[in-house]
Amino acid sequence: MSLGAFFGVVFVVSYHVMDRLSLHAEERQIVGKKVKRLRRDGKLPGHVFGKGLDSETVAVDQKEFLKTFTTAGETGLIDLKIGAEKMRPVLIRDVQYDPVTSAPIHIDFYQVNLSEKVKVSVPLVLVGEQPESVHLGETIVLQTLNEVEVEALPTDLVEKIEVDQSRLKNIDDAISVAQLDYDREKLTIQADPEEVVVKLAPAVTAEMEKLLEEEAAEKAAAAAETEEGAEAAEAKEGGEAVAGQAAEGAQGEVPAEGEATTPTEAGPATTEEKPQA
Repeated sequence: MSLGAFFGVVFVVSYHVMDRLSLHAEERQIVGKKVKRLRRDGKLPGHVFGKGLDSETVAVDQKEFLKTFTTAGETGLIDLKIGAEKMRPVLIRDVQYDPVTSAPIHIDFYQVNLSEKVKVSVPLVLVGEQPESVHLGETIVLQTLNEVEVEALPTDLVEKIEVDQSRLKNIDDAISVAQLDYDREKLTIQADPEEVVVKLAPAVTAEMEKLLEEEAAEKAAAAAETEEGAEAAEAKEGGEAVAGQAAEGAQGEVPAEGEATTPTEAGPATTEEKPQA
């Protein structure tokens, strides 16, 4: 039984097949450190590679590339037109960035065989209104899986898979990989079907509650220990004060007639006799 059926919830999940894009490129003869000149002219160096194919060096217009990359990402199939005659079906496999400016500096295009399946990561995107309990601060929507690896023919790749979070109603309602809506004849998701994609969780989990309680108990114990230490110190100081007062009283007391004095630090005790009349 699926999680949705168990909780009596119907989940709406959708996927988007990408439109095929195109990008113009030029054959590149400039290599090595000289490619800095290309970047100054607003072009990005790149190379095209593929299984069993010779690598080709190319250059593309930076603005056009960024526009295409924003739409295609790493899952969109692109017709890379090299010069006037060549056309290569490619995926953007990697983009290198300047560590200081974060501007793109190099691109890797992977040429695909349209009759062979490829594996790419497809993002899982939450859509829809958050449940009312989230707005009340009682629950949170917890997404535990942000993307899945998909195997498909290049022409069947999808841009993203959308998950409607508004269908989560009760605590522990969840959507698993098995409940994702996609064309199973064209796509194969490389993930455990029972793995949870998103769930509705308490705002404060039992584990967090336990940690908070332990932290409060530790603080209380530390406060009690500090208070006991202060009381002990006060008691010690009070005892020393009483002892000091007693000692001072003993030293200042005048002995009665005929009574021997107590030895003191000043010297041995002496006996004083009253002269006879």
